[in-house]
Amino acid sequence: MAKTDRPNFGSKLGIILASAGSAVGLGNIWRFPYETGNHGGAAFILIYLGCVILLGLPIMISEFLIGRRSQTNTGGAYSVLAPGTQWKWVGRIGVLAGFLILSYYSVVAGWTLEYLLQAVTNSFAGKSTNDFIASFQSFSGNPWRPLVWLVIFLLATHFIIVKGVEKGIEKSSKMMMPALFILILILVAYSVVLPGAEKGIEFLLKPDFSKVNGEVFLGAMGQAFFSLSLGMGSLCTYASYFGKNMNLTKTAFSVCIIDTMIAILAGFIIFPAAFSVGIQPDAGPSLIFITLPNVFQQAFSGMPALAFVFSVMFYVLLAVAAITSTISMHEVVTAYLHEQFNMTRKRAANFVTGCCIFLGIFCSLSLGATKEYTLFGMSTFDLFDFVSTKIMLPLGGLLVSIFTGWALDKKIVKGEITNYGTLKGSIYPYLIFLLKYIAPVAISFIFINELGFLK
Repeated sequence: MAKTDRPNFGSKLGIILASAGSAVGLGNIWRFPYETGNHGGAAFILIYLGCVILLGLPIMISEFLIGRRSQTNTGGAYSVLAPGTQWKWVGRIGVLAGFLILSYYSVVAGWTLEYLLQAVTNSFAGKSTNDFIASFQSFSGNPWRPLVWLVIFLLATHFIIVKGVEKGIEKSSKMMMPALFILILILVAYSVVLPGAEKGIEFLLKPDFSKVNGEVFLGAMGQAFFSLSLGMGSLCTYASYFGKNMNLTKTAFSVCIIDTMIAILAGFIIFPAAFSVGIQPDAGPSLIFITLPNVFQQAFSGMPALAFVFSVMFYVLLAVAAITSTISMHEVVTAYLHEQFNMTRKRAANFVTGCCIFLGIFCSLSLGATKEYTLFGMSTFDLFDFVSTKIMLPLGGLLVSIFTGWALDKKIVKGEITNYGTLKGSIYPYLIFLLKYIAPVAISFIFINELGFLK
């Protein structure tokens, strides 16, 4: 079991903000609007909310109770709760997934710093659509410039992790998450008053159910799953630092609400601005680095100062959202090495940062200088993305739901939900039903769809 000197979060607010920071990332600000744009606007959002409640919330509560009960990292949690069984591999899958995602996610996170620099130096001004495309292709294909930002971003993450749970993760979350909220609210206020913005607002608020089909449901389930950082051990690891008096259900509800609210508010930034200049925000991966800079310049074409301020704040927002996620992924692997292999925290963090920089270099170069070299028809970047997000995360989430719903002693589950009799356990029967029957089936469909078998 855990050592008595195991670190803990210092406050309930710190727990909620750190957990929300783990969930909030580039997926909220880029992927959610993109998925919404492709799947019917408000109709997709309504289905997404249902998926968060029926799928995301039960899995999140499961990860929380597994982490707090075991009082150890996600890689060792299942060995504590189910000793001598093969369930130990569930935690190890989460650790490996977090490690792989951190390696390539940091490449894109580094791009946010490049575009923040461009915004600060007003490099977007006067550019045409073709100029933005050429600029992005030149940057992403550059053999060294993306690597500099990759290293800077990982070192910033490393600096926070080395400081520990309370002085590093919690303290940074208390500063960055409120800043993120303030930035996003300011950007929403700017965007919704643009000429023609009402079309984007209507798209977000008026459901078009004619576009709803099986693909929309699968897309909503996948977005809910990935947006909430489920299956990679981040929430399980963070929960191992929770106090015994923390209400796991309320915490999970709070994190889901914050994560969903930020995703929807991101829609209120992007859709009104895009519709105001006649552009649909369905540009895929290029949305935040090609389409949106162009949108911002067009939307504020008569107000260059506002275009400058809007662009700077948007890329600050992206960078903050990205680092709150990289911190949680780094902590998953650092905590595992620190506790399972008796490394000092600093040495474990050094190892993780060094390895992620090494792998990140290959991921970054595979998008430019070495893109002709592929494995299974994919670049290193795409291969890491495919293996982690399309195989390991759905598999991890599926196994978490089966473990909690079927394998884990129900006295432990109910005890953690009720804080061993001090809280009402009215949600318990519904939670078990969802974990036993609904979540495994839904996640299986996501898994099969992500692998392309349902197309």
